[in-house]
Amino acid sequence: MTDYTVEFVGTGETITVSETDTILRRCIEEGIAQEYSCRVGMCLACSAEIVEGEVTQPAAHGLTEDEKEKYALTCMARPQSDLKLDRGEYPPSIEEDVVEANADGPAAADD
Repeated sequence: MTDYTVEFVGTGETITVSETDTILRRCIEEGIAQEYSCRVGMCLACSAEIVEGEVTQPAAHGLTEDEKEKYALTCMARPQSDLKLDRGEYPPSIEEDVVEANADGPAAADD
């Protein structure tokens, strides 16, 4: 079993995560405030941009195939190398969902 270092850029926080463990689980164990909700790879609340390194996350169903290369869902992601993650960045698909929801909201209120 191999352990990897996961650094959260801009925060000074670093944890060690086994290749068989999820990043979110280790964050919780270490007391790091990582946002999450569903814990099953669908809501994208726990996403982080992969600045450096690789993860495996076959059950990250909320991400497109392209997004899986650039973003980690920390609830599903298991490191395959040392990592640098940016927790302040979300995949484009979540931004599109927010824009669509906001566009639908006011129109519904005007009816």
